Amino acid sequence: MSAHASSASAYLGHLTHPITGARVEEADAYLPTAVDGGHVYAVPDYDLDGLRGLETTDDPGLFRYRPLLPIDGGPVVSLGEGGTPLVPLPRLGADLGLPGLLLKDESRNPTWSYKDRLAAVAVTKAVQQGRDTVVVSSTGNHGAAVAAYAARAGIRCVVLTLASAPLAMTTLMQSYGAVTLAVEKPTDRWLVMRELVQARGWVPMSGFVGPPAGSNPFGVEGYKTIAYELHAQLGGVPDAIVAPVAYGDALAGLARGFEELVALGMSTQVPALIAAEPFGPYEDALQHGWRPTAAQPAGSTVAFSIGSPMATWQGWDALSRTGGAAASAGDDATMAAQRQLAGLEGLFLEPSSTVAVAVLPELVRRGTLTADQRVVVLGTSTGLKDVPTAASRLPETPIIEPTVAALDAAIAG
Repeated sequence: MSAHASSASAYLGHLTHPITGARVEEADAYLPTAVDGGHVYAVPDYDLDGLRGLETTDDPGLFRYRPLLPIDGGPVVSLGEGGTPLVPLPRLGADLGLPGLLLKDESRNPTWSYKDRLAAVAVTKAVQQGRDTVVVSSTGNHGAAVAAYAARAGIRCVVLTLASAPLAMTTLMQSYGAVTLAVEKPTDRWLVMRELVQARGWVPMSGFVGPPAGSNPFGVEGYKTIAYELHAQLGGVPDAIVAPVAYGDALAGLARGFEELVALGMSTQVPALIAAEPFGPYEDALQHGWRPTAAQPAGSTVAFSIGSPMATWQGWDALSRTGGAAASAGDDATMAAQRQLAGLEGLFLEPSSTVAVAVLPELVRRGTLTADQRVVVLGTSTGLKDVPTAASRLPETPIIEPTVAALDAAIAG
């Protein structure tokens, strides 16, 4: 990579609709277009011809990749996000027959989740547009990340959440200064958000339409930087990436990031992207095609932040064009994967993240993943965000007499 104090942006200042090819101006970017009963966001457009490879700058955090982000040359809102480690998983990989298994540990970001990448770019864009308020619908990581970056930027953040959101999550949102309000029904948040976006000009940081479309189209570009980092860390690209998926924001960003590496002449292939999910809407979409109103039976799940019964067009498209796949796992497998990852590799991630570990045996059984591949699991957030769920599956800590004999007896069980 070449490093420069400054570099011209490849962003063209407008977006392109990924289905119709129509040009979309920034002023219209926050409202997704209705397509065949569903919704699809436009995608920021770039001219890569003027770049000399993957140029970087001296900007903080993921903004070192400023030339390939949809922002101008003004100030950025950063907390030092990105640059997360790629951790080999030798013991877990040996158990699964995947010796090349690794984990991109996004829990090392400032608010301990990969949502910081979206929030950094989306809040920066809002500030550069002169907006003073951002609004987000979230029960967890997304809301916490946006609240933190809005605080960093000095603008107002309003979070619409649910009464069932974990205490750790709402505590983070409120601690970062966000106006945090709960409603009873998930879709009620979207109704309020749409009015705020249309009538007041507040910038949406998350989705707010049904059927779902995804999140802020500028923010989704932040996930491209995971692809750039993986290329640098591996000296190439992996064969496959297994990621927890709800509305497909990270999938869409990853696919575009790897495709840009090909366009820049830095890679000859794009990894297969694989969705890990609780209820299976992407499995269904890959089998039957994307149908915007198709919904899978769904209930409560320990992986609550990705518990969507519906697939988005952007997620399905990313899986389809990378030759990817999807697999699902229930609560017991997800919690067992959390304990396995922590006990074997020393990594404690939240259930919504360990779904991506829980589906690995099934992907190996199908032959989707094989022993000769480099496979990266996207570890999206720390398990400390939802300690009660983990604790509920663990035995109580025994109280013993302060003797070695009592300790030996307790260990012997």
